[in-house]
Amino acid sequence: MRGYGDNMIRVVVWRCAAALGLAVSLAAGLAQASPDAAQALRAQRETFRVPLEHNVFARPLVLLSSETQQGLRGDLYALMAFPFGEVSSALQDPQQWCEVMILHVNTKYCYAASTPKGTVLNVNIGKKTPQKLSQATRVVLNFTDVAKRPDYFEVLLQAKDGPMGTSDYRIALEAVALSPTQTFLHLTYSYSANLTGRLAMQIYLTTLGRDKVGFTLAGEPVNGQPAWIDGIRSVVERNTMRYYLAIDSFLASATLPSAERFERSLQLWFEATEQYPRQLHELDWSAYREMKRTEHVRQKTAQ
Repeated sequence: MRGYGDNMIRVVVWRCAAALGLAVSLAAGLAQASPDAAQALRAQRETFRVPLEHNVFARPLVLLSSETQQGLRGDLYALMAFPFGEVSSALQDPQQWCEVMILHVNTKYCYAASTPKGTVLNVNIGKKTPQKLSQATRVVLNFTDVAKRPDYFEVLLQAKDGPMGTSDYRIALEAVALSPTQTFLHLTYSYSANLTGRLAMQIYLTTLGRDKVGFTLAGEPVNGQPAWIDGIRSVVERNTMRYYLAIDSFLASATLPSAERFERSLQLWFEATEQYPRQLHELDWSAYREMKRTEHVRQKTAQ
């Protein structure tokens, strides 16, 4: 489905904004109060029950973002129609994370490697078009299994330095089993930016990114159309959403024969992003597919 659903859904979402704000506050309190991470994540699922069912995504998810002096952060909560065992085994494997991350339009390369200090993902981040590795920024993400239980896990990918003047680059994921066929997932994407990074972002927002928006409603609808947030928070919202769609597309193709998985995950990721063209459209299908085929071949070799 292309777009955001009919006007009735938009009105419902707008009227639920206050409820969502209350849900966020309650979720934060529950997370702090509970010493049990699995229990806390299940409690957040209950807190977000209404916005998970009625939202602008036509998917069971909630996306939040914030900008502070410490940096930018996006948090995405989603019901996943996959057994917990499948989610856990896939997303605790550093090699599989590279299969997830290469779907993102800005990821040029990803290779998991063991070092004396632990596992790292060597990731190159660059343009939304074909690019030599030497022209893309290398980010070394330390991969950590934070927690692992039969019904819950958490992994953390973090780097001291990120692309374009960013630091404290961080992707965190936790998930909990809900039923034999359903998992609840929480994805966090965050980073800090120095003066150079913020200036680069402002230049982007006034040039290539001037027409881009995020997913948060910034005010009442105008002429029946949503008033989406723009600016720097919209950037973190778009990337958080791209990483989530990559995870979902990877999991949806994981049971296929190995020779078919990557091509199917590409197709699913592209189709999913095209459901939100105002925010996520960058390339047509043929250009995206050919670029990613080349990058996928390239990342099979350590560089």
